[in-house]
Parts: sequence; C-alpha cells; structure tokens
Amino acid sequence: MFSQATLFMLILLAVALLAKNQSLLVAVGFLLIIKWVGLGDKLFPIFQQKGINIGVTVITIAVLTPIVTGDIGFKQLGEAVRSSYAWIALASGILVALIAASGIDLLKNDPHITTALVFGTILAVALFNGVAVGPLIGAGIAYLAMRVVQFFSNLGG
Repeated sequence: MFSQATLFMLILLAVALLAKNQSLLVAVGFLLIIKWVGLGDKLFPIFQQKGINIGVTVITIAVLTPIVTGDIGFKQLGEAVRSSYAWIALASGILVALIAASGIDLLKNDPHITTALVFGTILAVALFNGVAVGPLIGAGIAYLAMRVVQFFSNLGG
C-alpha cells in the first residue's frame, strides 16, 4: 500500500502535527506532495545535493535583511564592537564555521553517520522546538566529540 519511505514521512507528519511544529509540517508536506505528483525523481536529487546550500543562503538573506533595510548600519556596528557580548558572538561564529568544516570531513569519510544526524535533527525539531540547521554543524560537533573520546581512550591504554 505505502512504501517504507512514505510511511516514515507520514509518521513524521503525525509527529509534526502532535508537536505543533510548523517547519517540520511544511517540510514533510512539501516533500510528500512532490513525491505524489511525480516530481520526486527530478527534484529530490537537487534537494539532496544543493538543499543545505539553498537553506544557508535563505538564512543568510534573513540575517542580511536588517542591513539592506537600514535597521542595522555602521552606528550599530560601532556600538557592537564595544560590547563584550558582541566579541563572544564573533568568536562563536568563527568557532561554529570551523566546527562545521570538520563536519564536512566526517560526512565524506563516514556517510552512514548522516542517518543518525538527520534523525537527531528531526527529533529536536519535532519534540523540543529545535531548528533544523542541517547536518553539517551536527557532524562537526559529532566529529569533535569523537576526537575527545578518542583522545581519552588513547590516554587509558
């Protein structure tokens, strides 16, 4: 009757409804509609190859919008550099980008890890109102955690 993939997506749709998570609801509904109207063979490979880049671009557009509208300008930038929180935010941005770079290596070397990352992201979005920022940062964090475990394992013997 339903393929395993469709059944899985319908379960995710139910989870999205129960958790009242609009992002997951829209994403699952969008993908199911594409599948059911027969466009999946053409669009799904594009989403898999370019989806993260498209998502990062959309987020970047949202972040840059206050600059283009004039809500954030040089005055606010000058005020920000005098704030210790701004410097913490700057360092955090750099750290996250470096961690995500490690995630790329992990996904290339251990592609099976993507399944666990995707499932963890789905759980966080559906159950904890998390935001799906993509498997890259998750892979980066996993990479760092694996290196820490490896470091301490090597110390022990």
